[in-house]
Amino acid sequence: MESFGLKASLILVAILLFADCLNVEGQICRPSGTIRGKKPPPGQCNQDNDSDCCKEGQLYTKYKCSPPVSSHTKAYLTLNGFEKDEDGGAPSECDNHYHSDDTPVVALSTGWYNKGSRCLNNITITANGRSVVAMVVDECDSTMGCDSVHDYQPPCRNNIVDASRAVWKALGVPHGQWGGLDITWADA
Repeated sequence: MESFGLKASLILVAILLFADCLNVEGQICRPSGTIRGKKPPPGQCNQDNDSDCCKEGQLYTKYKCSPPVSSHTKAYLTLNGFEKDEDGGAPSECDNHYHSDDTPVVALSTGWYNKGSRCLNNITITANGRSVVAMVVDECDSTMGCDSVHDYQPPCRNNIVDASRAVWKALGVPHGQWGGLDITWADA
């Protein structure tokens, strides 16, 4: 009987260790810490597309994860420029290229980006009674921000799909309402 209890305990420990090692997409997502904002040097924070700049001393939540992915994953759509000298900053993480605003491309929050596992794959975004297929080309970093590498912008929230103008147009959102929209998305 004692041997059975020991075996059951070992199996339970193995299951718990395995469950702890599962991909972050399948876990409940909690904040992983904060970043203290730094005031950007003059002209160093690109505010195109209504992007926010970090504020001196303000604490910004950071995440290493995103909510679980499903066939209708709830998210918040934001507007990003993927062309050179736009608010997206550097070339895209997936291919080290800039992308036209007329091409449906997105950056996903860190957990959904999943260390690049979705790079150059398509997702389907649904909102406003329409759907559009867009290619994942970048990460919307939820773990870092408020520095020159991140254009002095705060970390992304953990539920962001940061999209080009082409995505907003395809969803039929009036131009004056671009910037933030509740959506669902799924891997295409």
